Amino acid sequence: MKKLKTQLLVSLLCLFIPIIGNSQTAAKTVPMPTQQNKIIIDKIVEAAHYKNYVIDFCLETINEAALKEKWNDQKTVEISQTINYKNFRDAVYNMFAFYNEIELETLLKTYKQDTAYQSSNVMITNDALGYNLEIFANDIVRGKYK
Repeated sequence: MKKLKTQLLVSLLCLFIPIIGNSQTAAKTVPMPTQQNKIIIDKIVEAAHYKNYVIDFCLETINEAALKEKWNDQKTVEISQTINYKNFRDAVYNMFAFYNEIELETLLKTYKQDTAYQSSNVMITNDALGYNLEIFANDIVRGKYK
């Protein structure tokens, strides 16, 4: 009986080890919205002034780094000029990837009509997007986008 249990355990391990190994090496794709939904998302970003928020956040991060590392004005300006919202846009698209077109249209109407909603919006309060924005801003400081 003990031998049978051992054989069963070994058989189960042999069955699951390839599955575990494959799941760790499989390429993970980032979900993205449809082309039509990207157009709506771009309108949401415009209505919420989120692009300006991203640029201001990056400039603040650059200025903090410039003070801390004692950059001259020329280096600060050069790094600031590498800010390009298009390099961050996929993170925003990814955040909205699971919204359908009706939900996005509803959000867009809300952003256009309610100015209070523009300053306290889902993009600013989303922790994952905020974390991605910090990484993006720090990559700019490190010169990744030269």
